[in-house]
Amino acid sequence: MKPKVYLATTVPAEVEAYIAAHCAYGKWDQREPIPRERLLEEISDAEGLLTVGGRIDGELLELAPRLKVVSNVSVGYNNMDLAAMKKRGVMGTNTPHVLDETVADLAFALILSTARRVPELDRHVKEGKWERTSDERLFGVDVHHKTLGIIGMGRIGEAIARRGKLGFGMEVLYYNRRRKPEAEEKLGVAYRQLADLLRESDFVVLMVPLQKETTHLMGSEQFALMKETAIFINTSRGKTVDEAALIEALREKQIWGAGLDVFDEEPVSPANPLLAMPNVVTLPHIGSATRQTRFAMAMAAAKNLVAAVQGQVPPDLIPELRAGVEEPQ
Repeated sequence: MKPKVYLATTVPAEVEAYIAAHCAYGKWDQREPIPRERLLEEISDAEGLLTVGGRIDGELLELAPRLKVVSNVSVGYNNMDLAAMKKRGVMGTNTPHVLDETVADLAFALILSTARRVPELDRHVKEGKWERTSDERLFGVDVHHKTLGIIGMGRIGEAIARRGKLGFGMEVLYYNRRRKPEAEEKLGVAYRQLADLLRESDFVVLMVPLQKETTHLMGSEQFALMKETAIFINTSRGKTVDEAALIEALREKQIWGAGLDVFDEEPVSPANPLLAMPNVVTLPHIGSATRQTRFAMAMAAAKNLVAAVQGQVPPDLIPELRAGVEEPQ
């Protein structure tokens, strides 16, 4: 008998076919997120769950006594109560690697569009407000040969660094909880303590996972250290930033602008002051949103799901949950 799993999000037909070849399954086939109550009903006898960030907590685990694995279709896994999962012996997986280059592309899109005021001036032209190119009111700031500071030198951070160093001739600084000598040698980047990076950088890109230690990593103290001409970019998670402090820094002109793919609350409220600021570029959390990358993420999540319910160690088992899991002989 095939193990039973539940797909709490839609996946491409090829991915669903792969799951169907190995598992019996139920699925949520609506565009809107599955209601929590419905999910709790559906997973009562499931051995595996595929989801996109749905909350995995003690309540859910208690109502799914057969559950062996939760497979996230994302690189982040802050939706998971890891302590509760570890206690129950439930594996958790994510989809690293496959979205690194795509997210790095978006980070640079935010750098360029904020610095050169692309969305603002696009609206300007479409509203018939064409002015002479010598009008200083339209001026942006250069990106090439400036200093790029990256907070979080993981795989995506390294991909951003390559773009800055090789594509734009930038000096690249980084801050990470551990120094990375190999990255320094390979990419020609330089390590800085966080405060020094903030003081020296023209562009600051935040690319850290959301953890207890990184919640509100950027706050009033950190924004006050940045140059008045600096641009802040967040492509990590919204709660890594004290959003009220960011709004204040922008209002007081402590920094020049911001490019944001993530927010403290998502979907972002229409009343959020950031949406009314012309020097802030706002995107709806689309870091990995290309057809090719989302397909690769869904297939990776499916392979993690199938491996786990078949009694194997999944390829992308979350590091914090690896202890005690035996590798197959």
